[in-house]
Amino acid sequence: MEGTPRVPAFTEDGDFVIGGVFSIHFKLYTVVYDYTTKPAPPRCTGSVNPRVLRFLRTMIFAIKEINNSTELLPGINLGYQIYDSCVAVPVSVHVAFQLLNGKDPVFNKGGNCSQSGVVAVVGDSGSTPSISISRIFRSFNIPLVSPFATCACLSDKQQHPTFFRTIPSDQFQADGLAKLVKHFGWMWIGAVRSDSDYGNYGMASFLDAARREGICVEYSEAFYRTDPPSKIKKVADVVRRCISTAVVVVAFASSGDMKFLLEELARDPPPPRQWIGSEGWIGDPYLLSFSFYLSPSDVAASSVLTEFWEDAFNCSLTTSKNLSIVCDGTENIKKLRSPYTETSQLRINNMVYKAVYAIAHAIHNAVCNKTNGHTQCDKHILLKPKEVFTKLQKVNFSKNGYHVSFDVNGDPMAFYELVNWQKSESGDIEPVTVGYYDASLPVGQQFRINGNLTWVEGVTQVPVSVCSDSCPPGTRKVLQKGKPICCYDCVPCPEGEISNITDSPDCLPCPEEFWPNSERNACFPKPVEFLSFDEVLGIILAALSVSGAFLAVTAAAVFIHHRTTPIVRANNSELSFLLLFSLTLCFLCSLTFIGAPSEWSCMLRHTAFGITFVLCISCVLGKTIVVLLAFKATLPGSNVMKWFGPLQQRMTVVCLALIQVIICIIWLVVSPPFPRKNLTIYREKIILECALGSDVGFWAVLGYIGLLAVFCFVLAVLARKLPDNFNEAKMITFSMLIFCAVWITFIPAYVSSPGKFTVAVEIFAILASSFGLILCIFAPKCFIILFQPQKNTKKFLMNKK
Repeated sequence: MEGTPRVPAFTEDGDFVIGGVFSIHFKLYTVVYDYTTKPAPPRCTGSVNPRVLRFLRTMIFAIKEINNSTELLPGINLGYQIYDSCVAVPVSVHVAFQLLNGKDPVFNKGGNCSQSGVVAVVGDSGSTPSISISRIFRSFNIPLVSPFATCACLSDKQQHPTFFRTIPSDQFQADGLAKLVKHFGWMWIGAVRSDSDYGNYGMASFLDAARREGICVEYSEAFYRTDPPSKIKKVADVVRRCISTAVVVVAFASSGDMKFLLEELARDPPPPRQWIGSEGWIGDPYLLSFSFYLSPSDVAASSVLTEFWEDAFNCSLTTSKNLSIVCDGTENIKKLRSPYTETSQLRINNMVYKAVYAIAHAIHNAVCNKTNGHTQCDKHILLKPKEVFTKLQKVNFSKNGYHVSFDVNGDPMAFYELVNWQKSESGDIEPVTVGYYDASLPVGQQFRINGNLTWVEGVTQVPVSVCSDSCPPGTRKVLQKGKPICCYDCVPCPEGEISNITDSPDCLPCPEEFWPNSERNACFPKPVEFLSFDEVLGIILAALSVSGAFLAVTAAAVFIHHRTTPIVRANNSELSFLLLFSLTLCFLCSLTFIGAPSEWSCMLRHTAFGITFVLCISCVLGKTIVVLLAFKATLPGSNVMKWFGPLQQRMTVVCLALIQVIICIIWLVVSPPFPRKNLTIYREKIILECALGSDVGFWAVLGYIGLLAVFCFVLAVLARKLPDNFNEAKMITFSMLIFCAVWITFIPAYVSSPGKFTVAVEIFAILASSFGLILCIFAPKCFIILFQPQKNTKKFLMNKK
């Protein structure tokens, strides 16, 4: 080893020596190189870190406790060499080589080598220096057991085969922090980290875990304690800026780095922020049954303890410091308020304690044997670090309520306490354990909170930290352009779709026969609509139908009662009665269109309508032909009436109606009408209607009726100029004119009317044309019969103007 050997900060000889690397000088360090004949080792300056001092004192305490044990390494005296790394990687590397060689500067040759180096090392105080030391030690199979380094990268056995730790990997901590954030519904957070291996690797693991949990990060800033103040202020400004909506900030940082950030934030306090801290700075209570009492003799024996004592009590033990007060030995370490005496944050001390005991158990398993119930240990054996490394892999023991073992990656069981900073009755801030995260438990049971929590100042409930408020049922999330997935707008579900959960990414369509409620968070059966007897329109149409039928029956009764009178006899009473009967059926068939459609009602309504109307038109056509022929028969020498007598008239009506019956039968056989639920006209309701079955059949029925009506209308027009007193053709002309007008306008109205109004249009056409026939043909005759009987004479009828 070239250069001057580095002097340990604390040392004690023993049969087997355990090395230690701690960042004793924490606040500042200066690396001084003296390039003379022999370069001097880097030298640390600055104040002693009381917290780290407590860690190394824990190591010394544990070694002394083991040396006094009769069960662990009996008869073996462990020694230690503890070095100061000054939180500087170059110094850590220099210390690593120092530990490899021991304190002797001479390289010994031959087989008489003594145990010059250490068998194992505890340290270092962070992930970055531990990475450098581990890379050096791996070539020599020297085990490094760290109570501090949590970087997940150190679990890579290809790069760090001899590395062990008593503190869990950041991978587990990152998963636990992500589950903690998700547990409280904080989906929009900020993140800061140390710009070191610990912070960068830890934050990368956390961000991956957060992404898997659906958590979004508004910002992620890195800083380091040696950064210029402007850089620290820039990070603080990101945290404190008013436009930041992330109330929760996750800090994956070391305590030394976090100190600078919090001091900067204290100068200009930000809006209330809920801090979530990693173990590197948050501080957990983990009480142990040992103390760290320092006696004046302990202080005097160590330059490091002397330096700490002078800084702690602001007095001088030596002449090296120009202090007016001289330490006189009355200083009481138990009454000192210092990180060294603070016993509420001893979790790392516990990790150091377990690291020492793990190494001791490995040495015990390498040099001790149990025979006849007694343990015998050989302190003269040349113990190689490789043997300790091999035994460390199998260490498995319990002590004082905790368990120590390592997995294949050299990691311990992942168990974390959840700590909440709370104000005590005295007004001091104290860390209080409120739960735990145990990665060894089944999924769903790993994370527990069993205590009351104190939130950010001024908040009594769990603070809300979201980019966008939750979308209630009935809406869906629409991502805001250019922003993370946690930033979204809540858009109401479109018509016909619902969402019944909070923060639904999509709206789902209701089943075909269902429709959303007004809130669009549930589907309900669609209302079924049809023209019923219970609604106003149905009642009106039914009343008109019955009234029309009653009117036809009344006219028939008048004609029957006055059947011997000239006006009845002159109007072809047989066809008139048949026409009144068919009109009654026409009025009544409209009732089949009202009410819920059924299989029989659908077939009945269209066929009954088609046949009865053809019967009506046939009768009117017969009466029109009779009028024309009767007028021709009055001419001299005419004998046409014998060719169209009562028998021919009846046969004409029957034949014309039979054609319609045949059309209807073919329609019903080939593709009859049937009831169906129409879901296309209205999305929000079901129209129960009669499907035509065959459109050709329906329009064939209507076309045949229209053909007869047009033919009848033409004949009536031809007969319209007959003498007035005998001219029934005028009334037939008017009735056919109304009939044709109604059914011509019916076609576009029928096609364009939606839902139940299609049925209403059809009923209206039936009733309008039926009323047109009965009022034009029978109303004048009934009026004469009832109110002008003087005109109901043969003389009046035969009188010609």
